[in-house]
Amino acid sequence: MKRHRSIRSFFSPAVTPVMPTQSQINTNLNLSEEVETGASNIPNDVLTEMSVDAPVEPPVEGSPLVEEIQPPSNDPLPTTTNAAIEFDPTEIGVDPGLRKPIEEYDINIRDIVRREYLLRGPCQPIGYVYPKKIQSGRQRCFLESWFKKYSWLEYSVNEDAAFCFYCYLFKQPRRGDNFGGDAFTTEGVSNWKNATQIFREHVGKVDSLHNCARQHCEDFRNQRQSVDNVIQKITKEQREEYLGRLTVILAIVRFLLLQGLAFRGHDESSTSSNKGNFLELIDWLKMRDEGAKILLDNAPGNNLLTSPFIQKDMCEACAKLTTKVILDDIGDKKFSILVDESRDASIKEQMAVVLRYVNDKGHVIERFLGVQHVPDTTSAALKGALDAMLLAHGLSMHNIRGQGYDGASNMRGEFNGLQRLVLDENPYAFYIHCFAHQLQLVVVSVAKCCSSVTDFFNYTTLIVNTVNASCKRHDQLAQEHHDNLVRGLENDEIFSGRGKNQQTNIARPGDTRWGSHHKTLCRLQLMWQAVLEVLENICDDGPTSTTKTCAAGLLKQMESFEFVLIMHLMIKVLGKTNDLSQCLQRKDQNIVHAVALIGATLQKVKDLREHGWEEIFEGTKRFCAKHNIIVPNMLDTTVARGRSRGRGGQLVTYQHHFHHEIFNVVLDQLIVELNNRFGERSTQLLKCIACLDPRNSFANFDISKLVELASIYDADFKPYDLILLGEQLETFIHEVRNETKWSSCNDLGKIAELMVDTGKDGDLDLVYRLIELVLILPVATASVERAFSAMNIIKTELRNKMADDWLNHRMVCYIERDIFTAIENDKILMHYQDMRKRRIQLPHSSVASTSGLGSIAEEE
Repeated sequence: MKRHRSIRSFFSPAVTPVMPTQSQINTNLNLSEEVETGASNIPNDVLTEMSVDAPVEPPVEGSPLVEEIQPPSNDPLPTTTNAAIEFDPTEIGVDPGLRKPIEEYDINIRDIVRREYLLRGPCQPIGYVYPKKIQSGRQRCFLESWFKKYSWLEYSVNEDAAFCFYCYLFKQPRRGDNFGGDAFTTEGVSNWKNATQIFREHVGKVDSLHNCARQHCEDFRNQRQSVDNVIQKITKEQREEYLGRLTVILAIVRFLLLQGLAFRGHDESSTSSNKGNFLELIDWLKMRDEGAKILLDNAPGNNLLTSPFIQKDMCEACAKLTTKVILDDIGDKKFSILVDESRDASIKEQMAVVLRYVNDKGHVIERFLGVQHVPDTTSAALKGALDAMLLAHGLSMHNIRGQGYDGASNMRGEFNGLQRLVLDENPYAFYIHCFAHQLQLVVVSVAKCCSSVTDFFNYTTLIVNTVNASCKRHDQLAQEHHDNLVRGLENDEIFSGRGKNQQTNIARPGDTRWGSHHKTLCRLQLMWQAVLEVLENICDDGPTSTTKTCAAGLLKQMESFEFVLIMHLMIKVLGKTNDLSQCLQRKDQNIVHAVALIGATLQKVKDLREHGWEEIFEGTKRFCAKHNIIVPNMLDTTVARGRSRGRGGQLVTYQHHFHHEIFNVVLDQLIVELNNRFGERSTQLLKCIACLDPRNSFANFDISKLVELASIYDADFKPYDLILLGEQLETFIHEVRNETKWSSCNDLGKIAELMVDTGKDGDLDLVYRLIELVLILPVATASVERAFSAMNIIKTELRNKMADDWLNHRMVCYIERDIFTAIENDKILMHYQDMRKRRIQLPHSSVASTSGLGSIAEEE
């Protein structure tokens, strides 16, 4: 392994390490074999990889720093040969049929490779639809139940074959009883007819090759009985101090992860005034806690636990355990995937994946699985990255029951998009176009429906940019608004109260989030007088004639009746769509409620189209009267927009122009776009799903359509299940309509929670299964976009060299903070300890097995 040096070592005289001779190493190894610890079962190649260190002792005052000759942390023990060889985590294969044999790794890193595989555990895809093939005249396939009987068993999706996890890691030289040795490590076993007999013969007797490999694996995992640990003679007090230092370091790591802060500094030398957050927090803690100061200052030079490698190992342990909690919560349940890609600060394309499922309490949950760098954004590249991520976490593509993306062609393409590639492999992964993105497209279309509205938004953008063009104008706008509020309070025109009349400013609208335009228009209406005063000042004192002319033109536009009318109309329209957008982006939102919300919004827009003109018109006139804006006579005529009066252009009344050419056109376009963009509501799938809408005592409930819905998921409902489902649906609808505890539930998610609370999920298991499948259908990809927001906090322009794994680990802990904060320190420390071969082991009271494999008694 590569020898690591601290930053301090580059500025002080180097100390030449005294390396043990070969005879000393052989003598120590012979002595260690006499210790009754079981270490004799460790493979020969493992023993040759282990180096011998002297016992860990505190540095002597005045002597050179020990960390100059040893790693500055509890990293893996250094080797004496081939220091240039380094471990590449990308070489670790998930699929056993595609793995690189252990023998092909350099002997100096085999130890690390084995530990990495042990932390991941055997490849056992749960929920995968194993392919069938004809064997001995019958269709046969691998059985998932074999995993429970043989914990060492692995399955290769690529090869459709079974492998042995123990033999792959610790295969011994060929012996006479080596039954199926090569078959279970390199070739794979695919004879499913006699599989159980082959598995039993492979396990064999107590001294079989498989059981020897299993024993080597258990000995290898137990670092206490390693040669180095026996020779070093670490005392109990040293172990306790080591545990104390680890606990302090973990507390600092937790804080930095939860806050999304940087760990390292630009200059971490001892003379630096700012050594970075990690080292500065250690110094801050030592100044305020005498116990921590004694514990950390008395640490041996080779066990300071402050190196970047220790920090990254700690973060990896935190992230892995956080993800493990999520995966354990999912289990073998069905789930949906939410996928999106975005660039990070280093111009890398990152793909984020969020899982949506229903937990054991009936709650709809969306959890962040991870982020992965993809070389390009083609559908094939995204599909390959998605397959690798799911397989690495033990999730099966065949358990997916829904997929949600934005409107990009590489994602939603019907022929070559990611959704099609997933559907080709799993026809039950129904695609739902993100409802929030569709609503965004609806609003964009409405904003461009007529030239008057388009001009209005262009003028609004110019107004915001002009009054915020400089710090002076920005401050002047805030001061003018403050003065207007004070005058309003003194004249009893407005009233004070908690949260009222706060100091604010005009929000700059975003091009991709039309909800921000609603906020901009509301602020413009609120700060109307202040904006006019700033524009007047610009007309008087503008730096150039162009600026003065632009401000004068904006003043004229703002004080026109048409501008004020469109402002009131768009505040009303954008308010309705913005409320719908906020509802659609809730994590626990379900598609039944989402479809109902869209239907309700569509009905409100229709009511506004039929009966809302008078309200908006009167509100506009009141606003104009308050601000001395001229209201034209609605019976007077004006030339139609886009026509010349001199060339005999068509004349229309102001009433016709405002009511029919603006008001009606905007609302008609909104209605048409809602119907077109959300055409999925008319598909057969959502028509059947709508029957589960609990509003009005399940007014849309239809047993035949719900049975039809279940038949679409024929992988989850067998033909006999469909018959039982009809009977259970009758019982279900009778109870929910006649018992008062169900009558208050107007959302399908609450129905699922109540079924779990009352035990109905077991009595009416088929009904609950159907409700669960409906609930996991995705509604919006807001969770993925929130993940990208977190990525922009963690990986900034100043931290743009962050590695992909480091970024993923930090994002998992930052986004899933509720899970991360609930994980106990002991579990994190034990996982951290198992990640590498550490110099010191944790005290016995803190030791517990956290790997995927324990001490397994093999069955026949």
